[in-house]
Formats: sequence, structure tokens, C-alpha cells
Amino acid sequence: MTGYLTVGGALAFVEDHRVPGAPDAPAVLCLHTAGQSGAQWRHVAPELAAAGYRVVVPDLPGHGRSEPAPSGPVDDLGAYAAWLLALVDTMGLERFSVAGCSIGGKIALDLAVRASARLDAVVAMAADAWTGGRPSVKGLRRELADVAAPSRSDRTELGTYAVLGRAVDPARAALIATMHRREDPVVSNSDLIGWASHDLREQLGAITCPLHLVVGADDLWLDAERVRWTASRVAGARCTVLDGVGHYPMEEMPGFAAVLDGWLRELTADREAA
Repeated sequence: MTGYLTVGGALAFVEDHRVPGAPDAPAVLCLHTAGQSGAQWRHVAPELAAAGYRVVVPDLPGHGRSEPAPSGPVDDLGAYAAWLLALVDTMGLERFSVAGCSIGGKIALDLAVRASARLDAVVAMAADAWTGGRPSVKGLRRELADVAAPSRSDRTELGTYAVLGRAVDPARAALIATMHRREDPVVSNSDLIGWASHDLREQLGAITCPLHLVVGADDLWLDAERVRWTASRVAGARCTVLDGVGHYPMEEMPGFAAVLDGWLRELTADREAA
């Protein structure tokens, strides 16, 4: 049931989509990008539920309708991963899949390292094991002093346009950029500090669950070769580069629920065949 749960000492808002009469539907956790919320999955979640999944879409602490973490804005993506494991435990989910984008994709990779035995499949979009420290963590920390200036929302809108793929319909691009203006700049910058400092290179060998890394060919935030390198370090991992797509596949691509359904089914088949 969609609503609030207490996780880590604060209220978390969680969407829980499933078709009535399907109590055993496989669960998939859908994770949003830096500074955003589960609203990024608003078109995908109902269609994915109709395809036979229980779709769990949380707002991370301090995002959307979730309360801030008691310790303040989170700048460690590993802390988000630990929070999500507490969330699924609270919901009674022993096994589940994960699909995440941007910081959500990196968190999905982190979950794969921490809890492979519990994961049926992981789709990590717009993510790699290490960004090479880009953007500068020092610069991002310095920006925390002035990110709440009114012009920040304009910068967010323009920045969203910059990382969308060339295949996105202009009206759809305008809606995505407008929705992204809603972010809390302090939370967003803290997320980006987590993005730039998150390093799983030495831990990829711990991943034993089926993994699919996805990157848009027009994504200015990612180097596709780093994504391919990450996939090459995990046994059996898949890697897909999406032509004409930027940083937000689930928002940019019409009919994305069917695409994700296909990826999850392929990964589940890989697990069953192993």
C-alpha cells in the first residue's frame, strides 16, 4: 500500500504498485536520480505492475515526500543502500530486483555488492563503479554555501536539457526539465558528492546476482567505456548503450516499462539457468 513507513528514525514515503489478486508478484525496487523523487517512475510503475510485478518506488531520505535523514543530507551512496535494505526488511521483502538510474544506478550496484544473495536481478542505468572523482567533490562542497540561490532552479532546468538524449521529443523534454526544477539544492549537491566519491572498483567481485548496466549514448555525465569496464568485471554481466538516449532512460523513452520488463525477464532467465 502506498504511504509512509518509519525507516531509520524518520518517515519514508513509498509507492507500492501491484495488481489486486497477485500477492506473489516478484518485487522490483525502482530508484530515482540525484535530487529527484519517485515521481520519475510515475509512467513506468503502473505499467510494470500491470506486467506482473510488485513495483516499490521509494523517495530517498530528504527527497520528495520523505523526511530528511536524522543526521542531515546524505553524501554517501552506501548509506542510501543500507537505508534501502532496512526499508525492504520493514516491508517484509526477502527477495527483490532493483532498477535504478544515476545515483539510483550506483546505489543498485552497491546493493548488488552488499546483498547479491537476495537479488533476482539488477538493472543499473547511468552508473559505473567509479566516476574518476567527477565532478570535483571539493567544488561541490564549496557550492553548498550558495546552492540555494534562486538561480539554482534555472540551472537545474538547463542542466537537465543538456543531458537529455537527442531522440527525446521536445514536449517530453520540456516536461522532464520542468519536473526536475522541484529539487532541494542542498540535498542534490549532497547526492552529487556521494556520486563523485562512490567507488566500488575493488568490490565488484562480490556481485553474484544477474546484472545489466545501461548507459545512454548521449549521456554527458557518463563515459560509456567506464560502464563497459564495470560490466567486464562482473561474471555474466550485460551492458547496453542506448542510441539517442541521455541520462534518464525511464523518463526519456516512451514505453520504457516494456523495455525494463524485457531486461528483468532476461536476467531472471540467466539466474535460473545458472
